[in-house]
Amino acid sequence: MKETPIIRLVKNADIAEILKIYKPFIASTSFTPEYDIPNLQNFSARIESIMNYYPVLVCEVSNNIVGYAYAKKYRAAQGHLWSAESSIYVSPGYHGKWIATNLYKALFAILKLQNFINVFAGIVLPNERSEKFHKNLGFQEVGIFRKGIYKLGNWHDVKWYQLNLSDHVTNPTLPKSITEAMNQTELISFFEKKGGSVSGEKSKMDLE
Repeated sequence: MKETPIIRLVKNADIAEILKIYKPFIASTSFTPEYDIPNLQNFSARIESIMNYYPVLVCEVSNNIVGYAYAKKYRAAQGHLWSAESSIYVSPGYHGKWIATNLYKALFAILKLQNFINVFAGIVLPNERSEKFHKNLGFQEVGIFRKGIYKLGNWHDVKWYQLNLSDHVTNPTLPKSITEAMNQTELISFFEKKGGSVSGEKSKMDLE
């Protein structure tokens, strides 16, 4: 039987599972600049802080979380209010199965409903797979921070990509928090049409 991936908003009970996915990226790659694996308490506080305002999504296959994606604040100054920074992590066994694509599509659809306009993604080089993935989703390269990160004995460039969710209009509507957006008919319908709800229930997403 074909396994159907399910994408939904994160719940507190999921945080230990997404930390398991994140750990190898810290320990064995330069894809994240973090050196030390956070304990569950600290990681939970981090995710809970993000999910108060931004979408944090998980993907389940056969009741196992195999990937997660989220947005967070890009910069603190008020002029950056319409911008968010995205991140995504998928278990190695599920690369190439459209899990990441579906997670990101759902994430960007929600961010657009929240009135965000720009999404930025910083990719620590070399990471050809991630660069290709972001380009395929419409991201455009906007610049490189030369030798911006030191990890695993080497200096690494960070290439930044940008995705525009909406037009850059004059006097844009202020973004809403995920809590405020959850009351919008559009966001509720976004999940319900896939068989779930915005409150952490399951929502089916077909593989492409």
